[in-house]
Amino acid sequence: MQTVKMVVTGPYSAGKTQFIRTISEIDVVSTERKITAQAERIKDQTTVAMDFGRITIDDDLVLYLFGTPGQRRFDFMWEILTEGMLGFVVLIDSVRPETFREAKHILEIFRGYAETPYIVAANKQDLPDAWSPDDLRIALKIDRSVKVLPLVATDKESVKQVLLELLYSILENMEE
Repeated sequence: MQTVKMVVTGPYSAGKTQFIRTISEIDVVSTERKITAQAERIKDQTTVAMDFGRITIDDDLVLYLFGTPGQRRFDFMWEILTEGMLGFVVLIDSVRPETFREAKHILEIFRGYAETPYIVAANKQDLPDAWSPDDLRIALKIDRSVKVLPLVATDKESVKQVLLELLYSILENMEE
């Protein structure tokens, strides 16, 4: 059996935990903790170490999904979680432009950890104020060779599409 480790990263509150919960066939192993700082209170909990989910594609292929914490104070976990990864997804909250610079920073850091395929996923595309994937590509100066895909992290088909695109990129990379 072949296992593929994928990492799901992005800024705080971009939808990483939800992304993994939406698609995982097992109960997600999560290290969410209650947020006490009022300034960060976009949601009640935050990931402090990782989220873990699994998807069985068929008898021969299993995907392991590792979600990173989004807050910089937990960024020491990022490099640990990238060990052995074959690809990664950078989630961007398409309705919060104030997080775009952080998303770009995270993308650059992860590119430095390993030369693996990656995809940028523009989350919350179901909301009226969402920036389009094309506008996000321009705003973040993302190269044309990188896929920037629309995403709704609560929609299983949407999450599946992002993971399949990354899986195709990984398999293509393995053949080279």
